[in-house]
Amino acid sequence: QLVESGGGLVQTGGSLRLACVVSGFTLDDYAIGWFRQAPGKEREGVACMSTTDGNTFYDDSVKGRFTISSDNAKNTIYLQMNGLKPEDTAVYYCAADSSDYVNETPSKYNYWGQGTQVTVSS
Repeated sequence: QLVESGGGLVQTGGSLRLACVVSGFTLDDYAIGWFRQAPGKEREGVACMSTTDGNTFYDDSVKGRFTISSDNAKNTIYLQMNGLKPEDTAVYYCAADSSDYVNETPSKYNYWGQGTQVTVSS
């Protein structure tokens, strides 16, 4: 089970930190990721990471602003979001997959959270 928290309403330029607590399995040797889906759009990979080798993927739209991390002792995945823009507004989902290589394709992930809303006002 994955449970996200930390979403909310923030002004342009603001910051939020999303957290995703994982239960039922440990994050060792997993691919983890944050995805988002805006109304009328497909779900897209925002930031992904392999907990095995630390390799990361960031969508071009968030590079330099978002950082994915994990605390394996707490079995928690984080997404630090700085410099938020109105176009970042979406429902954000965390995901995990037992294939431990970094992958930004949503269909490759078999564990999903319920999502948390992030709204950035202009």
